[in-house]
Amino acid sequence: MEHKKTYNAMELKTKHGTVVIEGPIPGKELQELDFHEELTAFRPAPQQHKAIAEIADLPEGRILIARSQNMIVGYVTFLYPDPLERWSEGKMDNLIELGAIEVIPKFRGSGVGKALLKVSMMDDSFEDFIVITTEYYWHWDLKGTGLNVWEYRKIMEKMMQAGGLEYYATDDPEISSHPANCLMARIGSRVDPESIQRFDQLRFMNRYMY
Repeated sequence: MEHKKTYNAMELKTKHGTVVIEGPIPGKELQELDFHEELTAFRPAPQQHKAIAEIADLPEGRILIARSQNMIVGYVTFLYPDPLERWSEGKMDNLIELGAIEVIPKFRGSGVGKALLKVSMMDDSFEDFIVITTEYYWHWDLKGTGLNVWEYRKIMEKMMQAGGLEYYATDDPEISSHPANCLMARIGSRVDPESIQRFDQLRFMNRYMY
C-alpha cells in the first residue's frame, strides 16, 4: 500500500486566539516546534514530543497538530496498530490506527479535536484505508474535566464522528472489559470488500471459541 501524505491546514478561531490545524508534519519540523508541557496523557511531554516525531517519519505515520504560534497545543497520531494488539494480526497494510489524540485543557471545548480529525480526513488517500481507534476510559481525563465515563465517552464519540468514524461492535477482551470502552472506525470509499471482511473477522475473533 502506497503511503501518500498530502498536507492540509485550516485556521480555527478560539477565545484564546487563533490555532492553526495542519499536517501531516515531518519529524524534523515537529522537533523544531515547542511542545506544551500539559500534553501528558500518554507519557511526560518531552518523551511524547520525541515519540510523535518518530511516528511522523514512519512510512505510514502521520502527525497532525494544533499550533498556537510556535507551540504545539494538540495533536493526533495515525500509524499501524501495535504488533501486540489483535488489529495487527490481519497483517492488513490498509488498516491504520488513530493511536492518540490530545488537546491541552485550555483549548478543550473549542473544537480543536474535531478540527484535527476534519483536517486529517481532507487527505484523499484515507479513502484507501480503514481507520480505527480504540477508546479506553483509563486514558480519559475524568479528574481534570469532572465528567463521568459516559459523559466523556459521548464527547469522544462526537469528536471521532467529526472525522467520519462510527461505532463498531467487537469482542476484543480489552474493549469488552468495560462498557464505556469502544471501537470506532472509518472505512474509506475505495476499500475493497475483501479487506472489509478481514476487518470484520478481526472484530470478532472469539465467536467460535467455547
